[in-house]
Amino acid sequence: MDFALHQTYTEEQERFRKEVRSWLEQNIPEGMKNPLDPRDFTIEMYWFWREKHKELGKKGWLYPTYSKEYGGGGMTAEQAIIIQEEFTRARAHGSFSSSQAFPTLLVWATEEQKQKFLKPLLTGEKVNWQKLTEPHSGSDLADYQSRAVRDGDDWLLSGSNIFIGDQEDADMMIGPMLTDPNAPRHRNLGYFVIPIPSPGLTINVLKLLEYGRKKRAIFMDNVRVPGDHLIGGDHQGWQVLGTHLEAEHGGRGRLFPRDAVVDNLMEYVKDTKRDGKSLGSDPVLQQVTMDAYIEARVDALLGQRTYWMYDNRMDMQGASDVSNVHGRLSGLRNIIRAREVMEMYSLLDTYDPRAPHGGIQEVRQRAEAGQHHIGGSNNISKVILARRIGISRTQERAAPTPSTATTFSS
Repeated sequence: MDFALHQTYTEEQERFRKEVRSWLEQNIPEGMKNPLDPRDFTIEMYWFWREKHKELGKKGWLYPTYSKEYGGGGMTAEQAIIIQEEFTRARAHGSFSSSQAFPTLLVWATEEQKQKFLKPLLTGEKVNWQKLTEPHSGSDLADYQSRAVRDGDDWLLSGSNIFIGDQEDADMMIGPMLTDPNAPRHRNLGYFVIPIPSPGLTINVLKLLEYGRKKRAIFMDNVRVPGDHLIGGDHQGWQVLGTHLEAEHGGRGRLFPRDAVVDNLMEYVKDTKRDGKSLGSDPVLQQVTMDAYIEARVDALLGQRTYWMYDNRMDMQGASDVSNVHGRLSGLRNIIRAREVMEMYSLLDTYDPRAPHGGIQEVRQRAEAGQHHIGGSNNISKVILARRIGISRTQERAAPTPSTATTFSS
């Protein structure tokens, strides 16, 4: 994998780029392009992209590096980078599914379950939400209370979750349930696929400090699911969930790490004049901007290194967690730096014509307000990192992923 600051491409790869760019130009009307502020993403846009994702899935461009066997594109990392670059350029909206479940299904699901649940997700035919947080316990997923009780060959699910889903709707939820309250901690869970809608399932939208993404509270009252909707054993849910959480904590890395706020900040200090001089001539603002650029570049390298290690099936004991912790903290530090340089202009939203770069800085500031609780808090991420690199009172190994499991591949 090329870790150079600017990726270089072969002639064949550039021909592929032209193909992708041409398709996007011909298939995305101006009114359906991804808005800078997710609050402006409309229902009409959602259903437009749901259909487009099916077309992209058939071309293998929706999840390009996943195996063709399960609906992916079977493409190289370089092709995936090109697709992402062109998606960004065209303001195309990526998949709506929660992709953390994909590696989990690859490692733990049976072949029949992969064809039934994973393939329609990778082809864009269906969308999933992840079902993790409960109201009483927050990030302590080992203290799960939502129950799954056997009823013949089926399971009856009851309980509640919060902060579920990002988009308008989904076809399934995927996550743990308590299957045996008498079993020891970490040996008392199952991991289920739950169809949406289902009798007994109630979904309510939560009003939160967000930046356009919808979150929901869900309530289950004896929701019946067939036995083949259990992934792994009925006491194996914590181990299955471990693979899910590896993905949520950045275990697959980032193939296309880009910080638009920092890119724009570099441009802003070069082009903006104050008292007849560019902002970049101010030594203090120059240093703040360079700190942001260096930190963004370090974050990109950590994400790319993790992806490279994942792609080459290397042991990542701690590598992905370093990237995860750094990314959480550096994103907040850099948006603060952008605010220091742009001052009050950084608070102008996308509706104000005076907002630099369309107001993306204001959008990111709202996003960062919740980023430090997504996928567990920053403190939890630091504890996991400490355990992985051997400086905690307890130590742990990374959960199996499609990269490290011996009988599976992505």
